[in-house]
Amino acid sequence: MEQKDFQKRGFLSIFASYYRPHWKLFALDMLCAAVICGVDLAFPYISRLSMQSLLPQGLYQTFFAVMAILLLAYLLKGVMYFIVTYWGHLMGVNIEADIRRDLFAHMQKLSFSFFDKNRTGQLMSRVTGDLFEIGELAHHGPEDLFISTVTLAGAFCVLLTIRWELALAVFLVVPLFVLFTILQRRRMSRASVAVKGKLAVINGEVESSLSGIRTAQAFANEREENRKFNTSNDQFRGAKRGYYKAMATYQSGMELCVGVMSVIVIALGGYFIMEGKMDYTDLITFSLYVTTFITPIRKLSAFVEQFMQGMAGFTRFVELMRTQPEIQDAPGAQALEQVKGDLELEGVTFSYGDGKPEVLEGIDLHISAGETLAVVGPSGGGKSTLCQLIPRFYDVTGGAIRLDGKDVREVKLSSLRRNIGIVQQDVFLFAGTIFDNIAYGRPGCTAEEVYAAARRAELYDDVMAMPNGFQTYVGERGVMLSGGQKQRVSIARVFLKDPPVLILDEATSALDTVTEQRIQGAFDELARGRTTLIIAHRLSTIRSAHRIAVIDDNRVAELGTWQELMDKGGEFARLCESQALAGKE
Repeated sequence: MEQKDFQKRGFLSIFASYYRPHWKLFALDMLCAAVICGVDLAFPYISRLSMQSLLPQGLYQTFFAVMAILLLAYLLKGVMYFIVTYWGHLMGVNIEADIRRDLFAHMQKLSFSFFDKNRTGQLMSRVTGDLFEIGELAHHGPEDLFISTVTLAGAFCVLLTIRWELALAVFLVVPLFVLFTILQRRRMSRASVAVKGKLAVINGEVESSLSGIRTAQAFANEREENRKFNTSNDQFRGAKRGYYKAMATYQSGMELCVGVMSVIVIALGGYFIMEGKMDYTDLITFSLYVTTFITPIRKLSAFVEQFMQGMAGFTRFVELMRTQPEIQDAPGAQALEQVKGDLELEGVTFSYGDGKPEVLEGIDLHISAGETLAVVGPSGGGKSTLCQLIPRFYDVTGGAIRLDGKDVREVKLSSLRRNIGIVQQDVFLFAGTIFDNIAYGRPGCTAEEVYAAARRAELYDDVMAMPNGFQTYVGERGVMLSGGQKQRVSIARVFLKDPPVLILDEATSALDTVTEQRIQGAFDELARGRTTLIIAHRLSTIRSAHRIAVIDDNRVAELGTWQELMDKGGEFARLCESQALAGKE
C-alpha cells in the first residue's frame, strides 16, 4: 500500500486491504465457518424431527440413517475446525507479517528527527506486541463475527417456524445485548489503548536499562533502575486493572443476557404448554437452540474484546504509518551519477526547530573535488551538525548545500547517501561477525573484496590472529572488540563502499593516542583522492588537511591552511596553544 493510501483511507479500509493478497485462505476460512454454522443449526432441528415424526411413526431405519448422516456431519465439522484453526491462523500470521514488513520498511525511511523524539523500546513494542494482536484479530475477527451472526440469524428463522411469539420474546434480549456492547466498546477501547501505551513505556525502560547496564553497574545505580522500572510497571498494572474492569463489566452483562434467554424460554414455553399451543418437544428444541446461542454470543464477546485490543494496536500502527518523513525526495528528483565530489555550502543556516536557537548561521564553504577540509572549534559549535546536513540527515533551514553544483535537496536521497561515506566517533557494529560488519558497506560484495578492504584499513592481520578470523562474533554493538578494532572495521566498511565524498566525524576522539597513531595511516589512505571533511577535536590529526575551517559561535570564524592560521594568531592558534599546554601537563 502506498504512503498516500494511509493518509486518505479509514482504519477499517486499510485493515481490509491486507486480506487481498490472502483472499483464497480467507474464502476457505469463511467456507469452513459456514459449514460449522450449518451443522450447529441442523442438530436441534433434526432432534425435533426425530422426536415428533420419525420415532412416533416407527421409521427406525430412517431414524438411524439420519443419525449416521448427523455423525458424518460432526466428523465434517471436526475437519472444518482443523482447517479454520490451522489455515485461519496461518492467514492471520501472513497478515501480521505483511503489516510488520510495511511498518519496518516505513521506519527505515523516517528521519533522524523522528528517532530523536521516540524511544527505541516503545518503537519495538509497536513492531512486536501490537502486531501480534492484530494478527489474532485478522484471523478470529471475521470468522467469529460470521459464525455468530449466521448462527443467531439461522436459529431465529427456525424458531419462528416453531412458535413465533416465543422466538420474538427470546430475541428481544439480543438488541439489548448489542446496545450494551456498543456502550461498553468505547470504554474498553480507551482502556486497551492505555494498556498499549503503558506497555510501550515498559519496553522503553527495559531497552534503556539493558543498553546502559554497564553504566548503571559502574555507578552502583541498580536500585535507581529498579525504581524507574517499577514506576512504569505500576502504571501498566493500573492501566490493565482499568481494562479488566471494563472487560468484567462486559462479560457479566453477557452472562446475564444468556441467563435471561434461558429463563424466558422456560417461563413462556411452560405457559404455552399450559395453553396447549406447544408440546414438550418444541420446548426442548427451543432449549437446544438457546444452548446453541451461547457459543455465538460468547464468540461475539470474544470478538469485541479481540477487536478492542487488535484495533488499539492497529490504530497505533496506522498513526505511525501516517508519520511523514521530514527528509524525502523532492518531486522530480534525479539520481546523482559520476560524482566528482565538488562540495559547496552557501549561506547554510540550521536550527532544530521548536523555538530552539540556530546551531549554524550563514556558513559559506567551498571544498573542491579531492580536497581535505578540517573543521575544528569548541564543543557545541555545530561541527557535527554541519556534517549531518551534507547527507541530509537533517535539512538546512536556510541557504543551500550543493554537490557537483546540484542542490542536495533536489537529488534522490538514496543516490546522495551512496556517494557519501561517514566514519563517526561512536562506531555502531551490528551483532554479527567481523565479515558481516565489513560487508555491510556494500551488500553483495565478494569475500576477496572484504579481505582487501580489511587490508587497506590495517585490520587484516588483527582479524587473522583471532581464533575464528573474519567469522569472529563482535558482540552487541561490537563489545568484543577494542576501540581501535571497531574503528578500523568502520574504516574497512567505507573502503568497501568507496564513496567520492568522505566525512570523518571526530573518528579518533574516543581512542588513546597510541591507537590513534596506529590507525592514522588508514585514515590517510581512506581520504586519498576523495573530497574529505574531518571534524577533529585533536588538532594533531589534521596536519595533512589542505585547509582548516574554525567554527565558533555558529559561524566560520577562520579559514585557511595550518600555517596561515597559525601566523594569524587567532582562534585556531589559541586552540593549538591550549592543547599543547594540556599535553605538557
